[in-house]
Amino acid sequence: MAAGLGRDFRRLWAANSVSTLGDGVVAAAAPLLVASVADDPVLVGLAVFVQQLPWLLFSLVSGVVIDRLDKQRLIVAVDALRGALTAVLAVAVWSGHASIPVIYALAFLLGTGETLAATAASTLVPAVVPDELLPKANARLHGSYFVLNKFAGRPLGASLFVLAAALPFGLDAMSFLVSAALVATMRGVRRERAVGASKEAGRSPEGGASPHAGRPSVRADIAEGLRWVWADPVIRMMSVALCLMNVTLTAGMSTLVLYARDRLGMSEVGYGLLLSASAVGGVFGAMLAPRLQARFRASPLLRAGLVVETLTHVGLAASTTAWAAVSVLVAFGVHSSVLGGVETTFRQRRVPEELRGRVHSAFLMFAYGGNVVGAVVGGPLVRWHGVTAPFWCSAVAMTLLTAVAWRPFGRNLEPRGAAESAAATREAYAGP
Repeated sequence: MAAGLGRDFRRLWAANSVSTLGDGVVAAAAPLLVASVADDPVLVGLAVFVQQLPWLLFSLVSGVVIDRLDKQRLIVAVDALRGALTAVLAVAVWSGHASIPVIYALAFLLGTGETLAATAASTLVPAVVPDELLPKANARLHGSYFVLNKFAGRPLGASLFVLAAALPFGLDAMSFLVSAALVATMRGVRRERAVGASKEAGRSPEGGASPHAGRPSVRADIAEGLRWVWADPVIRMMSVALCLMNVTLTAGMSTLVLYARDRLGMSEVGYGLLLSASAVGGVFGAMLAPRLQARFRASPLLRAGLVVETLTHVGLAASTTAWAAVSVLVAFGVHSSVLGGVETTFRQRRVPEELRGRVHSAFLMFAYGGNVVGAVVGGPLVRWHGVTAPFWCSAVAMTLLTAVAWRPFGRNLEPRGAAESAAATREAYAGP
């Protein structure tokens, strides 16, 4: 239960939970669909690339749109549209018209919608939850992601695909529509200021709107958000590090279906279970994250994340049995959930509310940009030196990143003005 977090957060959490279940179902079914149409590691990896590409192309523009429009209404509209697009994909699979071009085109459109909906949902959390309860709220969201997306959704998606290839995509379409309906019922969302709250964006020195300034251009709004990210050393370092971490992670995960089949000898259902392994650790990580944030600063948690991420790639590269790979992914799930809670809460507290959409979209552009690059290199690495090549290369890259980021992540990373929030978090947190 989300006791104490409020009715609107419970609605947002429920919407997120339903949608993330559908996403988990498709996360397992989509690679199986691509592999059934074209058994080529490059094409399998490119499916992830196409879905993530909009984060590079449109993320910054999406941040401006989010800061200018009502976030709640935007999420409702985008989720309804994504539900319709996923229904089209389900029909295409059912009718036998799901060719590679059709799959790629719909994946690109769905990824474009995600740049709006995912960013808006994350920036909406501080508008419905008090600052001292943000770690607890983010733990709920991360916990539902691991339970429903990875633990339940992915095995379910693989199983449904075996029964009927169109079923996982039809279920995902319904989840988007239910999510839109739940978000539409939220009534107590705090409305934030419009975009352009700084002097450079058309404000007077006193903070009021300048009578002689019109709405700033999209380019000016994007530049303001990027300047903020670049000027803040903590957010800048976290953005670069997460980008490189995602390059290494996605390089292996984009071809995991081939790794499970050829290295571990697992069936389609077994592949779905492998995907769900990190969810077990993710649940524990979600329970631990608020306590860890109340007890430790961000520095040791980020450093620990670098080490665990590196060891994850080594463990997967060295594993020859399903149980060994599962154990590695369970440990990775704990790390991923804790790290996600730390960086999300840190960013929500540190970024001014009138800039949250643009700064968050820039942050996610780096993160998903790493996914795009990783998806491109994963397939060629498998073709070059087998299914473990992405993990060995990622282990080397993560070792170098750890050496570079170790000292910066050892500095005082406490968000400005967050001392009171941290103390309040320790008092407010009453368990996961």
